[in-house]
Amino acid sequence: MSRSGNPTELSPDLLLRAYAAGIFPMSEARDDDQIFWVDPEVRGILPLDAYHIPRSLKKAVRKGKFDVRFDTAFVEVLEFCADAAPDRENTWINGPIRNAVIRLHEMGFAHSVESWQGDELVGGLYGIALGSAFFGESMFSRRTDASKVALVNLLALMHLGHYHLLDTQFVTDHLSTFGTIEIPADAYRARLETALKYQSLFHSTVAEAQLKQAVDRILRESSPRIQA
Repeated sequence: MSRSGNPTELSPDLLLRAYAAGIFPMSEARDDDQIFWVDPEVRGILPLDAYHIPRSLKKAVRKGKFDVRFDTAFVEVLEFCADAAPDRENTWINGPIRNAVIRLHEMGFAHSVESWQGDELVGGLYGIALGSAFFGESMFSRRTDASKVALVNLLALMHLGHYHLLDTQFVTDHLSTFGTIEIPADAYRARLETALKYQSLFHSTVAEAQLKQAVDRILRESSPRIQA
């Protein structure tokens, strides 16, 4: 990992070049203006042809507990992801990262998937789309299954947009239920190089019927969970 003592260095262009090179920025804490670059020896990915949707989550998705939207409240999702939560006292999303990611959203590279109940945003995630790779950055949940339902809908958009790579950075207990795996850095970079050769579309304005069909396909084609 390398550190930068100058927060003004984190421009949207630099951020895009970093992701294309397989590295990403983090900070020690939300109120720390310095960043460091992370280049893991192993990388977490969610295989788009071998994901797993838990049975209980399938039921939650089919019940329609949440109204899922895309790119309607990006900054709010980012702020929720940066907030402390019961399972995390601090987060790595500081001011320089926040500002650069908002600019990427304005440029059409960063996107949010949002779970709503009425007029309340109760869960979601955000990430960065580049070529046919999607770099999942962070997620939050204020209701049971809210972030998980957002992830199912992200998978649906990945298939609609013909994405090749869904990068999760790391494998957490939360993500492992979906079938995330760790691969060596060289294998990750090979997949990234392939994904950057293509241009996929993040369908943030997808029609409701088309999204439902895509989500139904995700649930239907879910792979059995492989126990470690």
